[in-house]
Amino acid sequence: QVLLEESGGGLVQAGGSLRLSCAASGRIFKVNAMGWYRQAPGKERELVADITTGNSAHVVDSLKGRFTASRDYAKNMVHLQMNSLQPEDTAVYYCHADVQSGPNYEYEYWGQGTQVTVSA
Repeated sequence: QVLLEESGGGLVQAGGSLRLSCAASGRIFKVNAMGWYRQAPGKERELVADITTGNSAHVVDSLKGRFTASRDYAKNMVHLQMNSLQPEDTAVYYCHADVQSGPNYEYEYWGQGTQVTVSA
């Protein structure tokens, strides 16, 4: 079993910044891709950013310049730095990871989500 634990969400005024963190723990042989998704009220969950094992970070085009994703491979962590936040960034942010608990199989895991609310 693998657990993804998120932290760093909260309430911020428009123009402010937040940093989200996610740590993977449990039965881990190897963590492959890690990243972030978000789901706003009444909308589908969407990709924000992901980082592969080759340290290739991808942030969706609409968020580039404001959001940056990074990984700490030694600690099995992924971070999301969010700057110049706008009310439309309000959503529940979910950590996602593709994890191998052994050499042969990979499973995807989700965190419980952390609320980010941006006030106008």
